[in-house]
Amino acid sequence: MKTFASMRARLVACASMSALAAVFAWPAVAADEAAASVSEVIVTAQKKAENINDVPLSVTALSGEKLAAVLSSGGDIRVLSARVPSLTLESSFGRTFPRPYIRGLGNTDFDLNASQPVSFVYDEVVLETPVLKGFPLFDIAQVEVLRGPQGTLFGRNTPAGVLKFDSAKPTKEFTGYGQASYATYSTINVEGAVSGPIIADQLAFRLSGLYQHRDDWVDNLRTPKKDDAEGYDQFALRGQLLWTPTADASALLNLHYQHLDGTPRIFRANIIRKGTGGFVPGFKRDEISQDAQGRAIQKVESAGANLKLTYDFGEGIPTLTSITAYERVDTYSRGDIDGGFGASFAPPFGPGFIPFPSESADGIPFHGRFTQEVRLAGEKGPTSYTIGAFYFHEALKIDSYDFNTLAGGALDGYAYQNQKTESFAAFANVDVDLSDQLNLAAGVRFSHDKKDFLAQRVRSPFGAPATAIQRANPSTSDVSFNLSATYAATDDVNLYARVARGSRAPSIQGRLVFGDTISVAKKETLMSYEAGVKGKAADGRLRFDADVFLFQAKDLQVTAVGGGANFNRLLNADKAKGYGIEFNAEAEPVDRLILTAGFSYNHTELDDPNLFTQPCGSGCTVLDPAGPIAGTVRIDGNVLPNAPKYIANLTAGYSVPMGEGEVFAFTDWAYRSNVNFFLYKSAEYHDSHLLEGGLRFGYRAAGGAWEVAAFGRNITNDKSLEGGIDFNNLTGFVNDPRTLGVEVKAKF
Repeated sequence: MKTFASMRARLVACASMSALAAVFAWPAVAADEAAASVSEVIVTAQKKAENINDVPLSVTALSGEKLAAVLSSGGDIRVLSARVPSLTLESSFGRTFPRPYIRGLGNTDFDLNASQPVSFVYDEVVLETPVLKGFPLFDIAQVEVLRGPQGTLFGRNTPAGVLKFDSAKPTKEFTGYGQASYATYSTINVEGAVSGPIIADQLAFRLSGLYQHRDDWVDNLRTPKKDDAEGYDQFALRGQLLWTPTADASALLNLHYQHLDGTPRIFRANIIRKGTGGFVPGFKRDEISQDAQGRAIQKVESAGANLKLTYDFGEGIPTLTSITAYERVDTYSRGDIDGGFGASFAPPFGPGFIPFPSESADGIPFHGRFTQEVRLAGEKGPTSYTIGAFYFHEALKIDSYDFNTLAGGALDGYAYQNQKTESFAAFANVDVDLSDQLNLAAGVRFSHDKKDFLAQRVRSPFGAPATAIQRANPSTSDVSFNLSATYAATDDVNLYARVARGSRAPSIQGRLVFGDTISVAKKETLMSYEAGVKGKAADGRLRFDADVFLFQAKDLQVTAVGGGANFNRLLNADKAKGYGIEFNAEAEPVDRLILTAGFSYNHTELDDPNLFTQPCGSGCTVLDPAGPIAGTVRIDGNVLPNAPKYIANLTAGYSVPMGEGEVFAFTDWAYRSNVNFFLYKSAEYHDSHLLEGGLRFGYRAAGGAWEVAAFGRNITNDKSLEGGIDFNNLTGFVNDPRTLGVEVKAKF
């Protein structure tokens, strides 16, 4: 068996050769074309503005036309899936509660307090609760995907990476924009912002908003109504005030709110072909046959405020930054989980075999979350540094319900969970220019986390007695760190290497409606090794980055979802390992033609010979060997759930001058290879691949003052499974169909 070190060495060599081949294979550029170049990309991945090529970690930024294209037609945050290397997102809740995976690391748990190893940071504020992570994207300046452990600057629960979102900020000049689109299924997307001064040079504002609507387009054949499901109405607002009383001081207040009213994710009974996977013959994405869908409902309301204060004390003295934030969310989601109608003991039933009905709901009736970060950042000669402290407090209550579908949806099960989380941290980062070519950087963070949890089943759908109140109080401390070196091989090419350690605090799973005990996963840790090259070539017409990485996780937290026990359980895998390659490029080979491309290869593997779990209860074809306890299987050596081996994406945009403006065309494509939905392997619960493309073309006036365009999303109408439900029948949920529409934009 190849050793961990030998695999790392081979991957470093492979990535380096691939990157160099890409650079030197670029065709020569004619002298009269040399003036054109791809734009510089500035990121804040290290909490300071830097050229992306100078940042010693794997990071991809999305903005401009590419971001606008993928968000057209009412897209939520899941549209970012496979749009950058090593990133996928999915959700069994629909437009809320996204589940992200970076380099194969994520969490399939659908509980409303689920812990995830990918953190969301929105306007420098961490969003811990999964439902908060579904806040819609609008008036966004840039999205950054930071891969690998980010525990030093961004804290707990970031061993896989960070998704970082930065909204557009207030301006001292009066400006704004508005855009509206209409597409298939009466999909409406209206977005706009206005920004400008209130008091010249001292007080500025920005007000932005979003409204999205889609008609129900999935027809339930069990009701007389034509279309019954998958519609939504969502709106969101953000108001910002920027006060700059002096050139050295500023205060930025951000207030935001969202409301979603729609239907939950549609689960579809027996759409997966037994023994092979894929769709059964005759499957139609716009039809279902369900007996509980008429009661399906999903509502989300969230609001928050944050205040960022900065003060520059002057040359030689560090700049002080304080970020205070409060968030709250209220949600309720009820759906038809078995995906069909009737039951084997109460015919008629279908589609296919329905052993028993399942209709349930979850909600957060109470939630509050407060965070405070204070940091000092400065420079002294060739050294720059950041030191700071962070505090996190969150309290929430979760209600879980079960309903008797055959009795008209009467309540027959109820359990609750209460959880309080408290965390504090201190961190420091420093980087030093040892020479004009070599920079060394290091960071360390001490974190302490404590959770107080209790749960109880009050009523059982099976007539079992109420459980006692069950409690868990895990507490842990950890030290995360990173070390990196950047070497300027030429004026245009940087080489870097990075070693980082991250951790995830203990997690608790307490869904007791169908079980009698809670489960607790202890702290997980991850060591990551990464090396890469970043640079420009072809007289600035090509920007590229490539990296190779290797990680090993200890006590990896995984979730055994559903299964024959129809009960979620947290497990710790003794070890898990992964390695891979990532590549990004942007080029303008000829004037007005902009190309981007991304690629990743990820190998992930559970490494625990004593790890086993209960597989499906839906009659699937299990491919793993039997475990030590009857009804279980061994999962040692399996790939991580929702971890595709390959991701590839590309975009192409071209414009031709016409009149005072230009005609433009833009296309984007994203591919991911096979994914397994659960910890165990089966012939059914996977999807072989997904390939979605978008197309946009139209006319843009001079200076971008206005534009009109036609667009399409998923233009080939790719039909892919995005997940499954495995405790009842061969139930799955699918990606969205093709949409076609028109859009108008105006700026002032």
